[in-house]
Parts: sequence; structure tokens; C-alpha cells
Amino acid sequence: MVNLTIDGKAISVPKGTTILEAARKLEIHIPTLCWLEKVSATGACRICAVEIEGVDRPMTACNTPVKEGINVTTQSERLTRTRKQIMELILVNHPLDCPVCDAGGECELQNTCYDLDVTRQEFTADDVNPVTIDHWPLIQQVPSRCILCEKCVKVCHEIVGADALFVNAKGDRAFIDKKLENCTFCGNCVSVCPTGTMISKPFKFKARPWQLKKTESICHYCSSQCQIEIHTLDNKISRVTSDDNTTINNGNLCVGGFFSYDFVNHPHRLKEPHIDDRLVDWDSALDTTVSEIKRIIAESGAGAVAGLASPRLTNEENYLFQKMFRAVIGSNNIDSEARYGAMRALRALDKGLGLHGASNSLSAIGEADAVLVIGADPTAEAPAVEWQIRKAANENNAALIVANMRSIHLDKLANSTLLYKPGSEISLVRGLIALMIEGGYLDLEVVEPQVTNFAELKEDIASIDLDVLTSRTGLSVDQLREAAALLGQAQKVAIVFGGDVTHSAYGLSKSGAIANLALLTGALNNGGGLYPLDEKGNMQGLLDMGVYPEALPGYQDYATNADRFAAQWQCQMPQGGLDAEGILQEIEAGKIRCLYLAAVNPLSFPNSNRWLKALEKVNVLITQDIFPSAVTRLAKIVLPATSYAEKVGTYTSLDHRLSTLGKAVKNVAESLSDWDILSSLYQRLSGAEKAPTMDAVNNEIAELTGLYEGLTTCGGKRPYRQKALYQIPADGLKYQLITCGDEADGLQLITGSSKIHFGSTSTRASAPQEIEAECLLQINPVDAEKNGINSGDMVKLSSDSGTVVLKGQVTDAVPAGVLFAPYNFSDGNIQSALPDASNRGTVEIVKV
Repeated sequence: MVNLTIDGKAISVPKGTTILEAARKLEIHIPTLCWLEKVSATGACRICAVEIEGVDRPMTACNTPVKEGINVTTQSERLTRTRKQIMELILVNHPLDCPVCDAGGECELQNTCYDLDVTRQEFTADDVNPVTIDHWPLIQQVPSRCILCEKCVKVCHEIVGADALFVNAKGDRAFIDKKLENCTFCGNCVSVCPTGTMISKPFKFKARPWQLKKTESICHYCSSQCQIEIHTLDNKISRVTSDDNTTINNGNLCVGGFFSYDFVNHPHRLKEPHIDDRLVDWDSALDTTVSEIKRIIAESGAGAVAGLASPRLTNEENYLFQKMFRAVIGSNNIDSEARYGAMRALRALDKGLGLHGASNSLSAIGEADAVLVIGADPTAEAPAVEWQIRKAANENNAALIVANMRSIHLDKLANSTLLYKPGSEISLVRGLIALMIEGGYLDLEVVEPQVTNFAELKEDIASIDLDVLTSRTGLSVDQLREAAALLGQAQKVAIVFGGDVTHSAYGLSKSGAIANLALLTGALNNGGGLYPLDEKGNMQGLLDMGVYPEALPGYQDYATNADRFAAQWQCQMPQGGLDAEGILQEIEAGKIRCLYLAAVNPLSFPNSNRWLKALEKVNVLITQDIFPSAVTRLAKIVLPATSYAEKVGTYTSLDHRLSTLGKAVKNVAESLSDWDILSSLYQRLSGAEKAPTMDAVNNEIAELTGLYEGLTTCGGKRPYRQKALYQIPADGLKYQLITCGDEADGLQLITGSSKIHFGSTSTRASAPQEIEAECLLQINPVDAEKNGINSGDMVKLSSDSGTVVLKGQVTDAVPAGVLFAPYNFSDGNIQSALPDASNRGTVEIVKV
């Protein structure tokens, strides 16, 4: 510890602490403009000047480390004169356009002038400021207002990792410029700007800050669930911000959280209930829904009714959905899109480790010594995870290994980049395990007490043939050995895997192999963690609430726990139950006659053409959604629901934080919240005197599941099974048979999330649409040349499942032999070209 005195107050602080940080611990205010706690100090503005006894000149407090015994003065006549003069120099070329400046009312420069009593400036200079930069999408830059604090540059480089912003030129002609091709359009540069230099175009001239009502909520787009403040005026969202000091995301947001909010007031929102394309009132819509469900039950039994729910629903809504089907309708035919992704990870982690999601808090990633990212693109799936990975690499000097089938944003930060052949994740993982043992990094004797089937583990590892595995992955032994060493030398290992794994064929077995690796590397008990990613907002909560036929809420096996729930719910529980695949098959067979879709569109599932044909056969199709679609046009009953900003309830993040939505605006037109719709239907179907309340449901969740006991808003480490199971592929396949696409020939199409959009909801928001307006098919230059395709050409893509025409984009982001397209655009309908239950398939392309 270092001892010093500041303004007569003694304090001891750790070595490396700055004077500013020490003063803040004593609650001594030192003015700043360029300092930002979450990035490295710049010392550019010099407003934080302080005096140190024995030092001739003032020193900047923000980047001067403390020294033993120094005596610091933060307030004196000399410092006041110095700070005022610095402010006057800063204002030399600063325009006096405060009346029309977007930062008015929350400008740090203005506030500092006021605090220092800077009412004029004595200097003159030639105006050499560049003109306003207006050609950037979403963000305007006014160089004349810039004080070159470089906060925006630091955030862009150190936290976001985009390296889009930089200081152009030198001296009085310097200004902040941008490499547009690098920009992720996260808006963090706007958030940290202390003046009106960086301006959000969607917010410009929309409102003055003091007019806005602020509502605390969470971003609904991805499973990171960043905390936000929704600013509203006249029942419309004007902007979204996040506070550095009070949020788990440290004030950082991505393009989804910062810019993608105006879909809430989109003119195409569903506004009134419909029955057979006729507008009706809510009583008619709800009564007809109930009577149609009861009619199908009377004619064909409760097994003829099925439902699909959504990660867009809150925990309370998903709980009531499954209870309504099981306890009132009498059907266990319920599922969700998790069947084609997150459910595979859940089953593997549960089977092998007893985990029901991530094993630790997101912040543990930032403390790791090594991070392995495999089959995931955190930038697109969960940006807050990427920020933690960057924190680990930048602040903790952690080794980063990125393994993927295509290039991702994290590649340029990686110590080891493993570009593997499509589908070869199991071979890659087994190769890493073998080489970690070979290098002496894994001691199987230490692992033995933790594994129930240790003999199988040893037999399986002994069977590894590195030559075969490297052939399948397309990687060299040296590449794998380097990555294995980086993992093996680390004490705290974090492993992140995502949609490329979980949405793929054999996703269960691949997730199981990754669970094996987490077990062997000590990721579960040495301070690191295992993190399955899913792009959708409340996917963890959806699974927690048991919206799938195999389990009841709290991951309780359906067959063995049905009686306990039946006693609590005072009902007879249905036998059996169909998952999404079973529901689809039974619709095709004419046995499922009524399908309830709660905030879900099956046309976003793989092989969407098959789903479309099936939905056309459903006798009673009921949709509860916020936008019209091809599915709502098929529906007999359409129930208009509300967005995240129009309702309350809780979400559960990927690391098990329980977060609350805040109602920021009134419902659009006649729409109702998903809770109000489901609770009204529950009351009508059950004949109850009153509709269930949200408080009653939350009490029931706590009593029946114990899921959230001891949880805080910060999440935390989750216990895993003390005797883990080393997983051999559960589907009976040998590892040797799981190769890169079963040795599939031809171009491999992979689908995943866009870096700009989240789900399909953001495609209704104007800001992200300005950046990425349509589904583009990424094609490697080699494949493009072979097929005579240039960027911008229309390309017909054909597979055994279907045909789709998309605009091509020639890029090195995908290797030769691989195509990539985002699944976010319903108009693009890329999912129609995929086989059942997979994110990858063999296709042919031709220029149209």
C-alpha cells in the first residue's frame, strides 16, 4: 500500500492507483473532462491539474500514479487560474451554439465551465475546424464542438474492439475521424462524448433531456440483458441509454440496445384482434379462442391441441403458458425454438454436469487467464460476452483461442485462430484434449474422482488418432498443439460456445464434447466457467419455466414429478407430450388440429417451407404477436400483443441474473401484453372466478421450483454435479462417424445471427435497417469467381429443401466452400434452404 495526503486527509491505496482515484475514495472532487473510469487515462484535457508539494508544475491527477508520502492539493488560487485558462483555451474554437446543440442540458463541457466560473475567454484563433461530418450512418460528428478528450476513441478500441475511430491530423487541425468499414454502430461513442460532438441522428432534435421521462428496464434483444434507461416523450421512445455507474453492463450497449428501439411505434404493428380477417373486440377474440380450443378438444381430444412459446415472453408469461396447456387444456404438446438450439446445450450440460446453463457469472469471463470461443460469434449472439472476453485479453493478458468455421470480429484479438471445416467440432475438441494430455497439462488421475465413467473416458481418449482428427478439421497438429498449450497453461479457463454448435446437426453430441473439455480443463471449479450462448433474450427463462414436454418448471422430470404438480394445480396431468418435431409431424398427419403460437414464428425454424405447408393444414391456428407475417395471414385468430417497452415482468439472463422489464410507454392501440392475453385465456378456459395475478404466479414459481433462491441481480457461480459423466455421443454414433458434414460434398451453407440485427424484431427498426437492410449471402472470392458472381449480383441458392434468391456479397469472411447468410430476415427466408433441425446444408448457387 502507498500512503499519501490529499487536501490534508491521509489515505492508503494500492500501488498503481492514480491521484484522481485516491481523491475519489476520499470523496474529494477534482474536475475532469477526458477521464472515463472504464478506459485507460488520457490526460488530454488537463482540467484535473493538481499541485504536489515539491513539484514545480501542476500534474494531471487522472494519469499520475501516487507515490509514498506525497502531499497533494486539489484546490488553490493557482489551480483555479490554471483550470480557467485551460477551459478558455479549449473554448477558442468552440461554437456558441448551445441553444441548438443536442447535448444541451447534459453537456459536461458546459457544466465544467459553470463550476469553474468560466464566463468568457480571452484568446482568439483562426477557425480551422472541419465541416460537420454528416455522411456516417446513425451518427453525426461536429468537429468544432470536439475537445479531443478521446473518450470515444478509447471506448471504441478498448471495450468494443472496433478500432473505427481515430484522431485525424495533428495540432489545432486534429479531429476525430472514422473507418466506416470497422464500425459496429454500437453508439458508445455518443454515450461517452462530453459535448455535442458525437450525436445520435435518430435522437437529434427529437427532445430536450429535461423533457424526457426515464424508465429503468433491460434490453430484450439478447440473453446478456444489459440494463438500460428508456427515455420517452408523448408516449414514444426518444432514445435508450445506460448508466456507467449503476448497470451490470457498465453503461455499454450494442447497436440493438442503443439504436434499435423505434420498432415499438412502427406503423405496421398489429393493433386490433382479428378473427378470419375481420376486426373484432377483445371479448369476442378471447371467447372465440376459448370456444375453438374446447371444440377441438371435444372432437379430437386434448392431444389435438399444441402450443409453441417464445424467449420473447417473460418468465411469468412462459410459466402461465405451460400451466394453461398442462393444467387447463390437458395437453403436454408444448415446445419452442429452443428445440433447434439451446435445448441441445441444456440436455448435454444437464446429462454430463448437472448444469442448466452457464456455470458462472459473465464477469468471471473478464477474470479468466484463457478463453476458448468455439462455434460462437459473441459479437452477434451476446455482445456483452465479447466485452468480457476483451476485458480478459486487454486487462488480464488472457490467452484467447477462437475456433470457428468462418471469420468473426474476435479473430484479430486472438492468440490462436482455428478455422475448422464445417461440422468438425467434436474432432477439434478431442484433438485439444489429446494434446493437453500429451503436453502434461491434464492429469487424468486428478480427474478420476470427479468422473463416474472414468474407464470409458480413458478408453475414448486412448482411441484418438490425431492424423484422422486433423484431416477432418483441416487444421495442423501444430495449430491444435499451440491452442492446447494456451489452455493448459491457464489457471482460470472460460469456454464459450454458441449457435454454430447448438443449432447444428449433432448439436447435442457436440455440446457434450465441449462439456467434457470444460470438465477436464477445470473451467468449472477454478474461477472460469462454461457459457452456452443463445441470441434470444429470455431463452434461459423459457427453459427455466419448463416450456418443453420432457420437464416441468425448474428442470423437474415430467414423468416423475407430474403428480406433485397435479396436486398443486388441482388437475389431472396429461400423459406423454410432443416436442416441436413431433408437433410438426402430427400436423402433417392431420392429428394436431389446433396450434397456439405465442410470440413465435415457425417460419424462422430450419426447413421453413415444410413448416409453412404444415401451418396451412391447421384447422385452428392462433397467433399472438406484435407484427403481421405470413403466419398471421394464415391464422384464424390473431391476438395483437405488446413489445418489451409496454409491459412488466422478469427475464433471466444467460448467467442466471433475474432482471425486470419496465413499462415505459402505453400499449399501442388495442394491443394487450402477453400476460394479459394469457391470464384472460387461463381464466376463461378454467372457469376461474378471477384471472391469475403475476404476484401469485411468482410465488408459485418460487414454491414449486426453488430456481431463484439466493440469486441476485449479479448472477453467480452455479453448482455442477460432483460426479460428472464423460459423454460419448448419445445418439449411438461413434466419433469417427461425425466428420465435417458427414464428408458432404459441395458448398456448405451456414446460417446464424447478423451482427446488426437480433431475431427478426430489429428488422422493423429503422436504425439497424439503415446499416443492413436485407439478407446478404456471403461468398468467398474463389467460389464467386468460379460461379461468375460479383458483389451485388442476385444469386439463386438451391438445396433439397428449397430455393431462395438473395443478393451476393463477395468477402473473405467465409472460407472457400462455405457460404453464410443471417437468418434474421423473414423476407430473405434463408431457413427454407436448410434441412430439418440444422443450421447447415449442402447447396448449389447460380447467378440470376
